[in-house]
Amino acid sequence: MKKIFIISILILAAVSFQSCKKFLDLQPVSQGIAVENNSSDSVLYKTSGEVEAALAGAYGDFKNEYYQLDYFVNGDAQSDDAYAGGDNPANFQIDDLKLDALNTNVSRDWGYLYSTIGKTNSVINNTNSCPDSSLTQARRRQIIGEASFIRAFMYFQLVQLWGDVPLQLKEVTSISASNLEEIYPLLFPPRTSKDKIFAQIITDLETALARVPATAVNKGYVTIGAVNTLLAYVYATQDPHDWSKVSQYCDAVISGGYSLMPKYNDLWDNQHRNCAESIFEINYSGGSSDGNWGVTIFRGMDWKKFNLPANDLVFAFDNEGDTLRKNASMIFLDVTGKWSDPNYPQNHYPFINKWRNFSVGSNQNYIFYRLADVLLLKAEALNENGDVAGAATLVNQIRTRAKLANTTASTQDAMRTAIAKERRLELAYEAHRWFDLKRTGKAIDVMNNAVGPTGLPIGYNLTQNRLVWPVPQSEMDKNSKLVQNPGY
Repeated sequence: MKKIFIISILILAAVSFQSCKKFLDLQPVSQGIAVENNSSDSVLYKTSGEVEAALAGAYGDFKNEYYQLDYFVNGDAQSDDAYAGGDNPANFQIDDLKLDALNTNVSRDWGYLYSTIGKTNSVINNTNSCPDSSLTQARRRQIIGEASFIRAFMYFQLVQLWGDVPLQLKEVTSISASNLEEIYPLLFPPRTSKDKIFAQIITDLETALARVPATAVNKGYVTIGAVNTLLAYVYATQDPHDWSKVSQYCDAVISGGYSLMPKYNDLWDNQHRNCAESIFEINYSGGSSDGNWGVTIFRGMDWKKFNLPANDLVFAFDNEGDTLRKNASMIFLDVTGKWSDPNYPQNHYPFINKWRNFSVGSNQNYIFYRLADVLLLKAEALNENGDVAGAATLVNQIRTRAKLANTTASTQDAMRTAIAKERRLELAYEAHRWFDLKRTGKAIDVMNNAVGPTGLPIGYNLTQNRLVWPVPQSEMDKNSKLVQNPGY
């Protein structure tokens, strides 16, 4: 009955004066963006410029609110590396591991990710139909490859946050009374098992790998190195893990012309944008049209900022004697008279220090993937396959740059702990920590033992059900085929 009711509403929307607008209002976000085609034929893109603009629109979403802000909240404030900070109740729920289906971040993140997927679907499905002969076959292949990587990147975010999610690979270009039965499954899809989502991610990345270039004008464009990095992450995340595949794709990155920067601080001083270590980096030119406003959320004295560095991470740096990476990752300033926080005194209050150009209209780039990350993934793969000595060699390469002594780990279990610690300290505030904890099965133990300013446990109560997010209630209300995650 509910299906019949919704179809009836859609029919009315389709024949009404403002049918397009009403259709978009009724459409679940998991459909992504509906593509409007006002011509009399089925060709969506008529010129090469339209195809290029569509791809640019998908790339542009790496600069939306999800990737300027929520990407880091989800990866860091949800972990033991940061507190929510600021004054956003939705962020407090994420920090406290007490999400509900009405959380505004949950609904907007679902929306942002599926919106981009809708854009990539349009590019992937319609580029080859473009009649413009100036769009060469080689360029068509590359465009589809780049869009396939972007779609895989978005689905990787979705499957890590929610587990099973709707799998949408087609876009809706029009709606009418005559095609409602055909498009209903596209408009109201059920959730697809995470195994199938991972399989599609791998398919998209294999498509991309054969089509994208080895280098680009800057690290903000998809290259073979970025594809291989994401493939390594996928095989390290899906169950069961495939450590041989992780090793294979890490090796491809390592041999791909990248190198560690001589000094750790070179990555963050804004003098080495798109450096030799960077693999995938979101580029900003600055100003009103291309400024990174996200950095103003994490640093500044005008109001209380988000992602406050956590005491647990401060203690981890101090216990390791890791002054170099601690100072690069966080800075302590005096905020006396501005605001207070139960975790720190006003005269010794920390901010994230990796994103240092925090002015309005900032040209601060965000590095998403870099070589040190891949080297530590490779070490993890070697260790899981029994090569503890090989893993130690890679870990020591990272520690040497940080001016630290070689690891003393000599057994597989000890090396697991050493690698996890090294990833935490090396990659602090780069949005990896929460997902590292999840994929290694350590999230519940680590979070429930995370300590606060006194060195005593904070009191998190993370359970198995809370390792994934709730499906947004707004999506559940629109789509009766969606099933809520357990515990919500």
